[in-house]
Amino acid sequence: MPVVKDNVVPHSRVRSLREAIRKVQIGEVERSDVVIELQDTERARLEMLAEEMKDVFKEIPEDDDQFSLQIAAGSMPRLWIDVTSHVVVGGDRRTYRFLKDTRLGRVVILETPEIDDMADCLTEYIAERILEREKALEGDWLNRRLREVALENSVAKTKEEAKSKRSLHWLTVAATFAFGLCAGIATLVAYAWFAHPMPV
Repeated sequence: MPVVKDNVVPHSRVRSLREAIRKVQIGEVERSDVVIELQDTERARLEMLAEEMKDVFKEIPEDDDQFSLQIAAGSMPRLWIDVTSHVVVGGDRRTYRFLKDTRLGRVVILETPEIDDMADCLTEYIAERILEREKALEGDWLNRRLREVALENSVAKTKEEAKSKRSLHWLTVAATFAFGLCAGIATLVAYAWFAHPMPV
């Protein structure tokens, strides 16, 4: 029996599953609000960076489709530069982090809170990639041209060999004809000589 103190009967603590569920739900909503707010902050910073890069992207050659200035939504918004590199906002919600996926894993190219520094780094990266592509295209063109020249030389050599064979064939025919003619004349002379010997 509970002890009576100051004429007040203490109540035992009542636990309610409904109240517990309500508290958990409120906590989740508050956490979700914080997450959404953080994502909105990150997206806003990435949109500022994308705005800084718009003029650079306008200068990219029209036939070069390797770049993409798009912000991808998700638990961590990302500003994609190309298929292997993107920019995210760091845990402090102020720092830009430029990441690139390589064969050796993901590397950080630059981490800075300064939007101008990040925009300069992205511009230089894009310039390097454009030059790499031009060199690759030039290399492809040079290899293709060398193959064409080799093929042309091979065809010319084949034609020359065929021409030489035809010349040799006609030379052989002419030599055979001349040899046969000489042999025929010699046979006629010998026949005439022996068939009608000259009187002594």
